[in-house]
Amino acid sequence: MSTLRTALTPRRKSSPTRGAPSPGGAQVAVQDVYKSFAQIHALRGVSLAVAPGEWVTITGPSGSGKTTLLNLIGSLEPPDSGRVLVNGQAVPPPARAVRFRREMVGFVFQDSFLLPYLTAQTNVETALLSVGMKRSERQRRSRDLLAEVGLTDRAGHIPAELSGGQRQGVALARALANDPRLLLADEPTGSLDSVSSERALDMLAAVRQRRGTTVIVVSHDPAVAARADRVVHLVDGLVQAGH
Repeated sequence: MSTLRTALTPRRKSSPTRGAPSPGGAQVAVQDVYKSFAQIHALRGVSLAVAPGEWVTITGPSGSGKTTLLNLIGSLEPPDSGRVLVNGQAVPPPARAVRFRREMVGFVFQDSFLLPYLTAQTNVETALLSVGMKRSERQRRSRDLLAEVGLTDRAGHIPAELSGGQRQGVALARALANDPRLLLADEPTGSLDSVSSERALDMLAAVRQRRGTTVIVVSHDPAVAARADRVVHLVDGLVQAGH
C-alpha cells in the first residue's frame, strides 16, 4: 500500500515545466474508490491525488475505468465506496451536485455537444443562462471567452461552419463560462485529425497557463499524455504502479 501511495503522489519538480502556472486550481483526492455496474467492476480500489494547477492525463485500454473515474470526480456518478474530495470537501452525490458542477467544474467531451443551429457565441452563452446574468453581460462574457481561445473571428458561425478543432475550442470556452477551478476532459481529441488535435491542446494548455486551472484528461492519444505533468495508467479498474 505504501508503494501504491508513493506512485500516486504528485512528483515535486525542481523547476517549472511546460509553463506550469502557480497553483490556483482545485485539489483532488480520490481515496480507495470502488465502482461497479451490474457484474462489471469498473474501479477496484483506486486512489489518486491531484495538486492544484496540475495537468494529469489518465490513460489505459478501453473498459479500464477511465471515464468512470472522471465521472466520479465530476459528480456525474457516485462511488459505491471510498471518497472523492475536491478542495478537501466530499464531492456531493449527483442529485445534489448542481451547485458543485456549476461553480467548481467545467466539462469537455469528445463530442463537443454544440447546439447545431446556434452560433459559437450563442452556444457559449447557453452556459450562462442559469446564473441570472443579463443578456448584454452574457454576450460580453461569451465574446471574451471566445477571444481567450482565439476564436473571436468565428463567433457568428454555426458549428457546421467550424473545423473540429474550432468546435472543441467553442466547447472549451463554454466549459470556462463559470470560471471553474477544475477542468475535466474525456477524449477531447478523439474525433480530431492531428492538426485540429494540436490546436485544441494548445488552447487547453494556454487556458490552463493563464488561469491555473487543474486539468484532468482521459485519453488514448499519446499527444495528450505528452502535454501532462503526470500520466496515470488504469488497467481493469486499477492504477498501475510505475506509470
